[in-house]
Parts: sequence; structure tokens; C-alpha cells
Amino acid sequence: MTNRAVRAGRIPVTRLTPSLPDPRWNPKAFSGEVVPFRATVFREGHDLVGAMLVLTSPSGVETRHRMSPLAPGTDGWEARARLDELGTWHWHVTGFGDEVGTWVHDAELKIDAGVDVELMYEIGARLAERAAKEAERPAAVRKRLRAYAAMLRDADADASARRALLEDPLLEEFRSRPLARFATDSEEHEILVERRRAGVGSWYEFFPRSEGARQLKKDGSWKSGTFRTAQRRLDGVAAMGFDVVYLPPIHPIGFAFRKGPNNTLTPGPFDPGSPWAIGAATGGHDTVHPELGSLADFRAFVRRAAALGIEIALDLALQASPDHPWVTEHPEWFTTLPDGTIAYAENPPKKYQDIYPINFDDDFEGLVVEVTRIVRHWMKQGVRIFRVDNPHTKPLMFWERLIGDINATDPDVVFLAEAFTRPAMMQALAMVGFQQSYSYFTWRNTKSELEEFLTSVSQETADFMRPNLFVNTPDILTEYLQFGGPAAFTVRATIAATAAPTWGVYAGFELFESVARPGAEEAIDNEKYEYRPRDFAKAEAEGTSLALYLGILNRIRADHPALAQLRNIRFHYSDDDSVLVYSKHLEGRFIEGRGPDDHDTILVVANVDPHSVRETTVHLDLAAIDLPAGGTFGVEDLVTGDRWEWSEHNYVRLDAFTQPVHILRVIRGAE
Repeated sequence: MTNRAVRAGRIPVTRLTPSLPDPRWNPKAFSGEVVPFRATVFREGHDLVGAMLVLTSPSGVETRHRMSPLAPGTDGWEARARLDELGTWHWHVTGFGDEVGTWVHDAELKIDAGVDVELMYEIGARLAERAAKEAERPAAVRKRLRAYAAMLRDADADASARRALLEDPLLEEFRSRPLARFATDSEEHEILVERRRAGVGSWYEFFPRSEGARQLKKDGSWKSGTFRTAQRRLDGVAAMGFDVVYLPPIHPIGFAFRKGPNNTLTPGPFDPGSPWAIGAATGGHDTVHPELGSLADFRAFVRRAAALGIEIALDLALQASPDHPWVTEHPEWFTTLPDGTIAYAENPPKKYQDIYPINFDDDFEGLVVEVTRIVRHWMKQGVRIFRVDNPHTKPLMFWERLIGDINATDPDVVFLAEAFTRPAMMQALAMVGFQQSYSYFTWRNTKSELEEFLTSVSQETADFMRPNLFVNTPDILTEYLQFGGPAAFTVRATIAATAAPTWGVYAGFELFESVARPGAEEAIDNEKYEYRPRDFAKAEAEGTSLALYLGILNRIRADHPALAQLRNIRFHYSDDDSVLVYSKHLEGRFIEGRGPDDHDTILVVANVDPHSVRETTVHLDLAAIDLPAGGTFGVEDLVTGDRWEWSEHNYVRLDAFTQPVHILRVIRGAE
């Protein structure tokens, strides 16, 4: 007979999560995230099993968490744990035969049926005596266990009192310290915990050159905004509660094939060009555009942002204008066509004649060294977040190498992947290291689309891919925003801000900018190709700005820790196909400074049809938010302050023209 390794174990432990589709990479979480650990644990026959999650923190502290069964018949087990310490955690699941649980189950059935009554009490007494001999149990518990064994053996005791011993609170002792047979450990697993900003943040994008820009009346030329003038905008951004400001490329812009307004090929003498056409005689990716100021000015901008509680995210776009120093210094980094010209960038039918894409195949190591140098250069200027432009057009192995090298020495540096592409590539970018990812959220607008999308990002890919729910970008102005009016902007902002821990807006969203370039899904007079100064203060004074509401959303996010979790969204039912209902619930035991029953629960009810008034009944799954069936409870609208008494079934009226959404706080007990 051939000797083969037996890997099943006496108590099989299989299908452990968190995990990735590809085991070459490890799952990840962010500091403060509540992570569900799951496993399938079973055995032959009818005896019961139990499961224990064993977690070891990066500093070596081990904790044990008794797992609870999931849906009956699935053999699934789960324990949730809040991971706070940064670094790599190790974990495994121990499956075991649950002797006490099996005894209680069998004893209840047999004693109630009058079968083997004394035998069942004797089995229980022996289990208690065995447990009392285990030195790791506290002395007081061991004493109680010996007394418990004696009571089980007391045949002269009142029958009902003796039967009640099967429900004695002492048996809870075996949840944390089970009396286990055949304990079987799974393989050791890892999960990387990154800093909180890797998973939680409110982003705001603006072009520094537009902030303070002005057109000269004499000849129509423009004076660019600078880092110094852009600093003034930071106060308004901070007032809205945003904690990350993302800047498009701030480098010199090429002149060759420079684009004019609305992506035309005929720029005027005063057109500034696209910031993504990086590189000119004045420098490349490690240089600031001279019209924006100096490197010292940029550092001052970063310091001012930090003083306001804002981090700066910088665009990392690996491409070059024909004027970039790389073109002459490193021609091997580009693709030369048979006619001797360098291939420019294309995304058919779009053409980017002002941009040369990078070819990574002729000098991979040289590019790794150069881009690493560039990233570290900006890190020295105070940048710890990089929004990466079109990473799906570069080799996956390049990003794994770059991000791995940077995070090995600076694990707090965050990379966001701007990759609107096929799911396989988007997910692979997240697996190899990107901490955040743009997503399909922008194009998911109906109730069914949103339920499917948000379920996917919060459940199916949450172990490795964190979505950043941007509502708009300089390239993306969806039909929903073009034709939905102010209600569409309110609804999209509300869902983005409450459905996931990270969201973002591009400047102009708060002004309801909705006019698109004919035939395109982007704003007309696009800021990518021209200066776009805006009078935010005037709009706020006239009541034509969404800024106040965006500030309310960010305040709600700051006040409610349930909204800082990704995996806890649950959908509820409404009778109307245009009324979306979901909850974000976090148990009190996971919230610092709260008691175990002081839960945080937010209910969002949104009319996703921006052109109508909707009246419907909302049906809640009360168990999903830790509320008893059949009861009533209070809710408070966190925008208006209105309060109502709710139950499992509730009438709702949402007027797209006045109040298209409810953001409700669940009130538990007297308040």
C-alpha cells in the first residue's frame, strides 16, 4: 500500500476566508476594520463540532474568538474581529469535537423522553470533572465545576431543578474554553492591516491652475492660478469635511500637439494644454509647472493642507508629452513605429496625440528605478497618497514591484488605481498592491444596479479591493447627472458617502455642473484643456450650491462609525423599484468608548428616480440590525432632524424635488 499524506485532519477545516482568488497574494484590511473570518468545519456522524479563530497580531499578541454557526446545514462558521494594529496578522481556525455541546444536545432529548436519564447526568458530571482538572481554568471556575458535577449526580434533587442544570450559565465557560476532542488546526494564514486612510476617506479633486486664474482683458491671455492662490480653496474644502485633496498632474506641460478647448487639435496661443501631457524643456515628472510656483510653494501648500486635516494625493501618470526629457534621454522607453515616429496614446476611438505611452519591455529595470525615484521624490515633499492614472495599461508585475518596494519601507503610502477596465485587471491591480480602486459605481444608477454593485464590492471582493466611490471626474459626466437636475446630484452624493467608507467628488459637482460636450460623456469646456475658475462663494450665497449638503454628509460620516466600514451594508426591501433601502450597522463592542449593546445603525432610503415623487412601504429585516421582531423603535433624519416611530413595515414619501433621500439614525431605548 502506498503511504500518502492525509491532509483532511480529524475534524476537517476548509474554505477559510478572508482569502483571495489567487493564493499568491494575501488579503488585507484597514486599521479599525471589522473583518469576518469564516471557515467550513464539520465531522462524520451526528456529534457536534465547534470552531475557534486564533489571531496573532503583528506584535505577537494572541487572541482566541469562538466562532458562531452560520446558516443551518451549511457547516459554515464565523467570528468577527476588529483589527487595529498595523502590519501582517497571522491567523488560523481550530476545529474540534464539541463534547459539552454534544452532551447538552443529547441530554435534552433523552432526559425529556425519559431515556437513559441517569446515564446522561453521569456523562455530564464526568465532563465537568475533567474540565475542573484543567489548570488553565481559573480556580473559582474549577470549584464551581466540581460542585456542578455533584449536582448532576444528585438523583434525590427535584427533577425540574436538575433538568435546569442543562441551561446553567456555567456552561458559557465552555464557549471561550471549550472541552474539545480531536482539535484540528487549519494552515496558518495572513492578513495585512494598512493604515486607516487606505480604506476610509473623503476625497475632493481640483486643478490648482484654475484656483485664482484670471483672464487679462487686454489681450485675452490668462494668468494661471498658483499653489499660493490654490491654498485659499483649501479652507472651503476643509469646511465641507473633505480630508483628501487630489491634484491632477502638476508638472510642466508639453507644447507639441497640445490640445485646445474641448479636446480640439487647434489650440490657441493662450491655451494651457492637458496636465496629463507631461514634460517640457523645463522638466518632467519630478518638476512642478513653473506657472504654479516653485517646489517650496508646493511644500507650503502641503503644509497648509495638513494644518487643516487634509492629505494631498498626487497624480502619478506614467506617460510623456513629445517634449518630455525622457524622449531624447531614454528613447528605449517608447515604441518606435516602422516609419520612425513614436506611437502616441490611443483608447479607440479616442486619440491622445499629445501623449506618448511608455513601453516597459525594453528597459523594465530602468523604468522601475526611475519611477521609484520619482515617487520617493514626492514623498519627500510630504505626499503619501498617489492616484495612479490608467494603471491597467502598464504591466501588472511593474505595479507589484513598485508598490511592494515603496510599502516595504513606507507602509503608510497609499496608491489608488484609476482603472476603468475589465474586472480581471481591476481586481488583479488590487491584489498586487493597490490600496484603493476606482469602480463602476459612476455608471450604476438604478436600484437593481446599485444593489448588485454594492453587494459585489462589500462582499465578493472586499478581502482585497477597496472601492473609492467618485461621483464624477473630469472625464466622466454621466447621463444621470446631465439630465437628473439637483436631485440626481443629491442622491449620488448620498449613496457614495454612506454606502462605502471612501468616496470623492470633482470640483464643480457642488455647483451642479451638468452640461456635456455634444456626443461625449464629459463636461463641456472641460477643465482638462482650459482654465476653469469658479465662484464657489457666490453660489453658496445664492443658494445654488450643494456645498452645505456635502458638509452634512461628511459630518454624518465622522459621527457614525458604522459608515466607516465596507463589509456591513445590508439591503432591505421596498415595494417601489426606484426606492433603494440599505443599512450600515456596527455593534457596540466594536466601537471605542461604547458599551456592547450601544450599537450604531444608519438606514438610507433613496429615491433613485430624480424626476418623481415616490410613496412606498419599506420592509426592514430587523434581525440584520439587531432589533427584535415585532417591536417599534425611533429613527431620526440626520439632515432635517425629523423623528418618527418605525417598525418592520414603514410608509415613506420621497420627493425628488425637495427631499429625495432619508439618512436615518436608529434610536435604541429612551433618549
